[in-house]
Amino acid sequence: IGSDFKLTGCLAVSSEHAATATLPAAFSDLLPHFLVEPEDEFIVKNKPVMLTCRSTPATQIYFKCNGEWVHQDDHLIERTVDPATALPIMQVTIEITRQQVEKIFGLDEYWCQCVAWSTTGTQKSQKAYIRIAYLRKNFEEEPQGKEVALDEEVLLRCHPPEGVPQAEVEWQRNEDVVNPASDPNFFITTDHNLVIKKARLADTGNYTCVAKNIVARRKSTSATVLVYVNGGWSTWTTWSSCSAVCGRGWQKRSRSCTNPTPLNGGTSCEGQNVQKSACVATCPVDGGWSEWSKWSACGADCSMWRSRECTQPSPGTGGKDCQGLDLQSLNCTSEQCPQSESTPTHIQTRLSADVALYVGMVAVALCLTLLLIVVVLVYRRKKEGLDADVADSSILTTGFQPMGIKPSKPENSHLLTIQPDLTTTTTSYQGTLRSRHDATGKFSMTNGPLLDPLPNGSHTLHNGKLNSDPAEFVSRLSTQSYFKTLPRDVANTSYGTFNFLGGRLTIPNAGISLLIPPEAIPRGKIYEIYLTVQRKEDLRLPLAGCQTLLSPVVSCGPPGVVLSRPVILSMDHCSDACLDNWAVRLKKQNYEGAWEDVLLMGEELVSEPYYCQLEAETCRLFSEQLGTLALVGESLHMGAAKRLRLVLFSDAYCSTLEYNIRVYCMDDTQDVFKEVMQMERQLGGRLIDEPHVLLFKDSYHNLRLSIHDMPQAHWRSKLLAGYQEIPFYHIWNGSQRYLHCTFTLERLSLSTCELTCQLCVWQVEGEGQSFGLDFNIAKFLLMDTNATALAGPSAFQIPYLIRQKICSSLDAPCPNGADWRMLAQRLKLERHMSFFASKASPTSVILDLWEAQHFHSGNINQLATVMADIGKQEAMIFLVSDGEC
Repeated sequence: IGSDFKLTGCLAVSSEHAATATLPAAFSDLLPHFLVEPEDEFIVKNKPVMLTCRSTPATQIYFKCNGEWVHQDDHLIERTVDPATALPIMQVTIEITRQQVEKIFGLDEYWCQCVAWSTTGTQKSQKAYIRIAYLRKNFEEEPQGKEVALDEEVLLRCHPPEGVPQAEVEWQRNEDVVNPASDPNFFITTDHNLVIKKARLADTGNYTCVAKNIVARRKSTSATVLVYVNGGWSTWTTWSSCSAVCGRGWQKRSRSCTNPTPLNGGTSCEGQNVQKSACVATCPVDGGWSEWSKWSACGADCSMWRSRECTQPSPGTGGKDCQGLDLQSLNCTSEQCPQSESTPTHIQTRLSADVALYVGMVAVALCLTLLLIVVVLVYRRKKEGLDADVADSSILTTGFQPMGIKPSKPENSHLLTIQPDLTTTTTSYQGTLRSRHDATGKFSMTNGPLLDPLPNGSHTLHNGKLNSDPAEFVSRLSTQSYFKTLPRDVANTSYGTFNFLGGRLTIPNAGISLLIPPEAIPRGKIYEIYLTVQRKEDLRLPLAGCQTLLSPVVSCGPPGVVLSRPVILSMDHCSDACLDNWAVRLKKQNYEGAWEDVLLMGEELVSEPYYCQLEAETCRLFSEQLGTLALVGESLHMGAAKRLRLVLFSDAYCSTLEYNIRVYCMDDTQDVFKEVMQMERQLGGRLIDEPHVLLFKDSYHNLRLSIHDMPQAHWRSKLLAGYQEIPFYHIWNGSQRYLHCTFTLERLSLSTCELTCQLCVWQVEGEGQSFGLDFNIAKFLLMDTNATALAGPSAFQIPYLIRQKICSSLDAPCPNGADWRMLAQRLKLERHMSFFASKASPTSVILDLWEAQHFHSGNINQLATVMADIGKQEAMIFLVSDGEC
């Protein structure tokens, strides 16, 4: 301490900047104490750190670093007075640079300490250590990918890179942070390893170890964890009935590998899925009559009888009973009859009573018949005043133009081109559907709410649109109790008012339509029906494991309306349409907002309210209930693929050397493409190439995109990496509307307008596709986006009366098969035979499906030719009168 005093005294005397002060006499006996002591610090890159020391009362304060005094010129001194105690306060700050620390780096740790003096003595502060912060790039141990069975424990190891300060570690799954607090199935050990206690299907993904400190943030390579499920047998079904009706045959039972179904490469079940067993069926025995018994003696009624029994042999095992009488009677001759002279008195009395009874019964029957006639007349008179269901011949034939049939069969040219009979006793349609005296009764329903009627009780059809404002209609929908979640998106909503004649709703450019067949709405009812497509981010479906959204989320309603027959909802899907690769489920949102499975594709039951036909790019859904619906697919193996649509946009005008190309990767459905087109119009973008279709497989590999073969004399890329990558799960789950990446290019001259290059798209470790681009950056590629929403009878190609005649001709079974079954075969719909057969009018359902499939491209001549090939032209011509042709 003495040496410190001598040195400090010399410093104080030799410079006018000495950190000295004179204490008042009252405080001369106090030792200094520190209000602020220097703290440990880290130097990040080349940024110096500041150390601060504050003491009271003090005459001098200096820093000593690594045993050497810091020069007084390097101290920044501040003097203040404590207002509470009037003691002087001194604060000294110094700056430590990276070069100072590096001078002794590796020899010892760099430290600094503060020393304060008063007239009584000195005090030393704690030591503050200054270290150079860093974080090395390479992990000492990175996580490794694993394939694990369901419910198995998983351990992913991670040893972060060396660093100062020591790096903190977190885990990510598919770039989302793993939080053990919210999911107790995860556990992070003290040495930074990740433990999955019981592997679930949802735990399948890419796991990354992330290390970070104040200097940098490092990510390990991703480790793919694949949770597989080994298949298990279901229980055996009951034995089938014997194949033979009589004698030796066989019976079988089956089981399926669905308990559970193998997933993600899990092993399939070993053994047979079908067992057969020999059986012997007892042959049926037809009954035979025994001999007649002898005639009985002549009775008092002058008759005698005899009998026989079906006992030689008795019928058994489904054999036929004996045919014929088992009792015969015969009148006796007058000689044998004991009382043939006159009829007894008691028999005459009984006959008189029987006659009186029969006369009374006839009188009662006449009275009931008269009463029934009166009730029917009163009911028909009331119904004529209330029934608003109409059928005007001009409406039934709207949009129907006469066409010829094939030249080889001119006699059938008028088969489907006849005009309806104007002389039939049907009521006329006046163009407006108005509620009569009892509007409440007309719109009442028992199974669900209807929308409010239009003002003044009017429901008018004009080319399938109402006279109200579309925005007003959507706003009115959103005020209903069941429609609070409907978006106010007029461009993606179609609506109309319908009665028993049916009609069609179409959302323009979205690939979504709703066909309401004739007679689907009960007679006497008028429904205001809407169709809208939901935005995916507004209505997320609970997807797990390998599940993905294959279609738009479509709402039609109002829910709860009573339908006499199923409507057909058509919407795009993006699967490869191979049910061997997928388990496709139809999901519906209930009133509480929860999603539930209502149909498994390929295992439909005709008794269920839903039935689905999956075509190459479109799904046709027969539904007896309206609501919010979507298709969700679960891939059964890695061969399953989704169709993606790649679309390229750029800015409409480019006045700089920099030129951006935006590549969108979206589900191959029209509604998503329409949404991207609308967004790009708002951004001022334009389409620079035709959309391309790409199959994206369930291989857990990301999608990579790159641009090659640009003319180096005119263009160059400004990207640092050779390619851009979109994570697998961002594409597969389908919950995001669209994903895109931007390629920033630079042209060397403003006069350059032509760009020729190759766009390469591929999955990591998979096959890729290459698309050639050749376009002028000053020209536009226009897209047609005009379409209308149609409703009413004009939406059908087959007029109403012609449709009724076709149904009445083909619904009845025909021995040679010339009925609705042959119509289904000729239209290549035979795989749905059981569904058609379950309906009251199979022909009507087949025609509904034909209307839904061929609304834009249907050729009614072809349908007429099919009818002629079936051989029904004679019946059809017989039903057509001269007035209808």
